[in-house]
Amino acid sequence: MRAVWNGVVLAEAERTVVVEGNHYFPPESLHRECFTDSWARSLCFWKGLARYYTVTAGGRTNANAAWYYPHPSPLARKIKNHVAFRNGVVVEEAAPRVSR
Repeated sequence: MRAVWNGVVLAEAERTVVVEGNHYFPPESLHRECFTDSWARSLCFWKGLARYYTVTAGGRTNANAAWYYPHPSPLARKIKNHVAFRNGVVVEEAAPRVSR
């Protein structure tokens, strides 16, 4: 899977964790140069307190386009620090890699 916005791949992973229809990417799969911490927060009654990233790619900025749970509830522990996307970021299946 990969997350793409403004023609730039933001994250790419062989596996994501899907929760409520959102693909959560492992933290090591992010292209960190595209992410800046945001002050935004939101609360999910069962996952906990979400923090956000602002995404910058191709010379454009997308405020609060990614979120994650640094300290999720025990029920959501499998998505700890994994990142999901919104605001026009497209999550798609990456083309298979061809070995030569």
